[in-house]
Amino acid sequence: MPAQQFVDELNAQIGREFGASHQYVAVAVFYDDATLPRLAAFFYDQADEERTHAMMMVRYLLDAGVRPTIPGVAAPRIDFADWIDPISVALQQERKVTDQISGLAATARRENDYLSEQFMQWFLKEQVEEVSTMSDLLAVAERCRDRPMDFEDYLARERSGAEEADPTAPPAAGTH
Repeated sequence: MPAQQFVDELNAQIGREFGASHQYVAVAVFYDDATLPRLAAFFYDQADEERTHAMMMVRYLLDAGVRPTIPGVAAPRIDFADWIDPISVALQQERKVTDQISGLAATARRENDYLSEQFMQWFLKEQVEEVSTMSDLLAVAERCRDRPMDFEDYLARERSGAEEADPTAPPAAGTH
C-alpha cells in the first residue's frame, strides 16, 4: 500500500493533470478559432496526453488497492494577448508540473515508499521532454512572431506523423 502522504499528493496531482488537459483544450480551441489548425491539433493532442497521465495515476492507485479521488478542476484561461501567449502559458504550466512531479517523487522517497518512487520515474522523464518541447516551440514562435503561418509550416514539417507509444509508460485506467 502506498504511503498515505503520497496517496494524498497523487490524488491532488490527478486533479492538476485533468486541469492541464482542460487548459490545453482551451488553448486548442483558441487556435482552432484563429484558423491555425496545426497549433490546434498539437494542443488537442497535448490535452489527450495530460488526460492519459491522470488516468495512469488513477490506474496506479487502483492497482495498489487505493480508491482514487477525482477532484474538480478550475476553469481554464481562455483569453490570450496574441497567438504566442498560449505557448508561453503552456511552458509555464509544464515547468510547474515538473516541480509537482519532483515533489511527488521526493514524498515517496521520504516516506520510504519505493514502489511509488519508482512509479514517478517515468513522469520525471516525461517532464524533461514536455519542458523541452514547449521551450523549443516558444523559441520558434518568437522568431516568427509576425508570421504565424511560418510556424504552422514548422509544425507540419517537424511534428508530422504520430508519435510511437512508449513501451515503458505506466498503464492508464480505462485502456485495454
